[in-house]
Amino acid sequence: MNIAIMGFGVVGSGVAEVFTKNHEMIAEKSLHAPFELKYILDIRDFPDSPYADNMIKDFNLILNDETVGIVVETMGGLHPAYDFVSALLKAGKSVVTSNKELVAEKGCELLALAKENGVNFLFEASVGGGVPIIRPITQCLAANDISEVAGILNGTTNFILTKMIRENMELTDALKLAQKLGYAEKDPTADIDGIDASRKICILASLCFGKHVYPKSVHTEGIRGITLRDVAYAGNADMVIKLLGVAKKTGNQVVISVAPCLIDKHSQLASVSDVFNAILVRGDAIGDVVFYGRGAGKLPTASAVVADVIDSAKHTERRRIFGWTDSEEGYVADYASVPGRFYVRGTMTDGSGAGSVTAGMKSVKVLFAENAPADEAAFLVNAPSEKWLRKTLQTVGIADPVVMRVTDY
Repeated sequence: MNIAIMGFGVVGSGVAEVFTKNHEMIAEKSLHAPFELKYILDIRDFPDSPYADNMIKDFNLILNDETVGIVVETMGGLHPAYDFVSALLKAGKSVVTSNKELVAEKGCELLALAKENGVNFLFEASVGGGVPIIRPITQCLAANDISEVAGILNGTTNFILTKMIRENMELTDALKLAQKLGYAEKDPTADIDGIDASRKICILASLCFGKHVYPKSVHTEGIRGITLRDVAYAGNADMVIKLLGVAKKTGNQVVISVAPCLIDKHSQLASVSDVFNAILVRGDAIGDVVFYGRGAGKLPTASAVVADVIDSAKHTERRRIFGWTDSEEGYVADYASVPGRFYVRGTMTDGSGAGSVTAGMKSVKVLFAENAPADEAAFLVNAPSEKWLRKTLQTVGIADPVVMRVTDY
């Protein structure tokens, strides 16, 4: 059996490298020999690549070649990846992907296509890069009723927040450093605005709770509004700020979000720094389990992709059975209506401080930061919902408040 790779970027080239370097071991573990890399599809030319003889530009060569049984999709984006993957599954070829957008948007449909055609659609690398999480959830934790999954799902934003917390570096400067080091793209929107993490928490929620969660239904905030004073106020409460993807099961619904949160600095997720990711799964039998490691990078991600290739090759005669069903209207609950404890920072329109704002509120902890403006209020407070809290803040005269949830992770 032969394999093909679609997309020869960072991950695709890493897959080719790992497959070639460890070829004999991979073939032995997959129970297939010979087991060769036949095609690499890309619109660009790579005349100096050691894989130049494998390069093609015509997708139909892969689609119509009966000797190709497994195709790796590392193109990224929704189109043409979705069209190509759909056609491959219908043609009876298994597909392995690292494409989080594809799985988050079309996972339910593609899993159904794979089932219908007796092949596999595997995507371990789509969430944690080199951090194993899909297989542990579907196999190792299968006996658990999972109630929550939460994590630091984006290495770029975690690197930036780490620099802000540890080195008092402004967000814009930390972003420039991340770009210089290759951790952030020239256009960092998907990372900074939480889009990347949103797609990943959709995949995790769909796996853990059995119904598809679409990115458009996820409350998504990024870190653009976080300042060094927010970091200082959080420190005053013995907490740190992290961008978290969180999904919780509540009866027949799920509450899901991506947003900056305050977490106790002694918690399991607080110590996760720089470009590392961590995913916490909460089950009724196991309690809390945390998966930690590099969430991106050429070889770590390629490692997860090739592991799926091996798994798919081992299951050519029988499918890997896992997945989820589509969801109905109202499955995702209103994030802003959920009670909780909140961090608030804002400017008092009448020039007064936190004391006048928090009068009458319950379980309030006023926070302090060095050199904070006299008319700035910062505090922690319990509230029946974020919607109620924002309305109350408007009533008492706080302009443009920053509001973040306090978590128990």
